[in-house]
Amino acid sequence: MRVELREVTLEVSTGGAGPAVLLVHGFPDTHDCWRHQVPALHAAGYRTIAPDLRGFGGSDRPDGTDAYAPARSVADLLELLDRLEVERVHLVGHDWGSGMVQQLAMAAPERVTGLSILSVGHLGALRDAGWEQRQRSWYMLLFQLPGIAEEWLSRDDFAQFREMLAEHPDADAIVDRLRAPGALTAALSVYRAGLPPEVMFGPELPLPSLPGPVLGMWSTGDRFLTERSMTGTEKHVAGSWRYERVEDAGHWLQLDAPERVNAVLLDFIGEAESRRGAAG
Repeated sequence: MRVELREVTLEVSTGGAGPAVLLVHGFPDTHDCWRHQVPALHAAGYRTIAPDLRGFGGSDRPDGTDAYAPARSVADLLELLDRLEVERVHLVGHDWGSGMVQQLAMAAPERVTGLSILSVGHLGALRDAGWEQRQRSWYMLLFQLPGIAEEWLSRDDFAQFREMLAEHPDADAIVDRLRAPGALTAALSVYRAGLPPEVMFGPELPLPSLPGPVLGMWSTGDRFLTERSMTGTEKHVAGSWRYERVEDAGHWLQLDAPERVNAVLLDFIGEAESRRGAAG
């Protein structure tokens, strides 16, 4: 379905019945990256809401880097929940989607039953993860360069980008989608608006904590993020924290190890729902 919001219209996949679970994808994906989680959640008695973020998939691609500031995507998600009449929700995010759901949880903790973050931990943990993480994050600086990044990534039939996505099962489909006019720039704009160099390398400013309960999941084959960048999230959580290490999976762990990811998500969401029920 397409949901018209104040600033953009989002492509949204919904289904199931029961407590709501909002699934938020990252770069350079769409809601389809949750295709193995959605049926499991429906079978367990949950309603799923999986949007394409602004700039991705079938959703609108507004002009200008400022349009992709994380706060604007978070506002989209809150407005989407309002339009769908969802008062409280379990949040699940991967990659950039993890950052988005973290910001949503901090902005509206009263609407969040539980927070599950895959691959990307709290920004404070990412900054504290040391030189190895900074080496792995080199591409974030490349993405800041308008025109140069687009040309380099798309050169020779997206050869460099394909190498970056070597472990992604949907690499060909992603490249085909990013051939559309403006699509690659829109996708890169989330980095330009949300992680400019001063955020990663400038003076460290105080950061708010995440409201618990929080589940963090990291996979041993992740080429972009260190385990420390996830486990360090624990000190930034005000409430309960649970960490799960997924063996033999790459960055897109929900696609590489769906049975393991589903089992952990269902267990965590079930516990959070039980605590909510016990609290009245």
